[in-house]
Amino acid sequence: MTSDSPRLAVVVKGWPRLSETFIAQELVALQEAGHRFDIWSLRHPTDTKRHPLHDRFTGRVRYLPEYLHDEPKRVWAARALAKTLPGYDKAYRIWRQDLKRDPTPNRIRRFGQACVLAAELPARTQGLYAHFMHTPSSVARYAAIMRALPWSFSAHAKDIWTSPDWEKREKLQVASYGATFGATCTAIGAEHLRSLADDPKRVDLIYHGLDLSRFPKPPTRKLRAVNDPFHMISVGRLVEKKGFDHLIAAFALLPDDLNWHWTHIGGGALGDALRAQANAAGIANRITWKGACDQPQVIAAMRDADLFVLPSRIAKDGDRDGLPNVLMEAASQLLPILSTPVSAIPEFIETGTHGVLSDDAPSALADAVERLSANPQQASQMAHAAYDRLIAEFRMAPGIARLSERLNSMCMENA
Repeated sequence: MTSDSPRLAVVVKGWPRLSETFIAQELVALQEAGHRFDIWSLRHPTDTKRHPLHDRFTGRVRYLPEYLHDEPKRVWAARALAKTLPGYDKAYRIWRQDLKRDPTPNRIRRFGQACVLAAELPARTQGLYAHFMHTPSSVARYAAIMRALPWSFSAHAKDIWTSPDWEKREKLQVASYGATFGATCTAIGAEHLRSLADDPKRVDLIYHGLDLSRFPKPPTRKLRAVNDPFHMISVGRLVEKKGFDHLIAAFALLPDDLNWHWTHIGGGALGDALRAQANAAGIANRITWKGACDQPQVIAAMRDADLFVLPSRIAKDGDRDGLPNVLMEAASQLLPILSTPVSAIPEFIETGTHGVLSDDAPSALADAVERLSANPQQASQMAHAAYDRLIAEFRMAPGIARLSERLNSMCMENA
């Protein structure tokens, strides 16, 4: 290995991913704060576009075998080397215990990827940092144990609320080779993880915040007349927790004399079903499905809209949003916000002050849309309040400073 090999390794689920702008924002900011690291991705990219942020990352991106059978020679060579590492037996024993409780192909794949990661990490590596507490953290944990290195994680939403408590607890306990620290981006998530940790101080609340230097100044918005066309926009994956099926049902309840249009940005598995729902409701002509867009396209669309709508809810499997960055992005463009009081959304939006938080029932959403369209002055006042709160409390820099401090401390412990 070269003498200038990075001393930190960052494990992510996939790189680049359009739906995970907050990760790209953080990693570029850490890089600009002086951290040198490679990205180790568990998956190859599937998006055909990428954000300008992704191009600002100057480190190396390495891809672990997405499926072990894709690269059998690499996997077997890595495991042979991993067996010679000081902590392999410990990692294998812990993985076998995990496999008994989670006997899935994914759990087997995690160990194989960990062997490759442990075998291929530069010799000067002093710590690992994983984005998401579920699969990426498992790979990082097993590899860190093999290499006798400290590791840490950043937890977000689905990874917190759909992972079993036994696994989260063990990833937060020193006795089970847990993380040196864990960061999470919502107060509700931090409270839950601290309840599982052997020391609550091991969990930091670090809001992603927004790097406002990447965004244009908000447009000078002319106050909309009540009878003008009312253009709504949503940005989010077409999955259950985003609640777009309830929103489409709400649109079907809007009065005939409201001249509305809705634009959706994002991909997702429920696209065909939601388009069919809109067709059946007779409102397809009022909807534009843009699919996946890069961030400049998203911001341009926000600047042309009158209302941002995100009707988040808790999915049947427990999955839910954390504090979606798109809410802060909308606020950065003085775009009024309609959302729901799910998870950490109220940590940024106080209903009636910074936007409106509605029940996700179609009738409630329809009523909120109608009221906001009929009160442009009130909507504008709330948009300005959300912008002011963004500037005062949700900038990116404080969180990056804290995370940088934590990562430096972790790596120094192993220097």
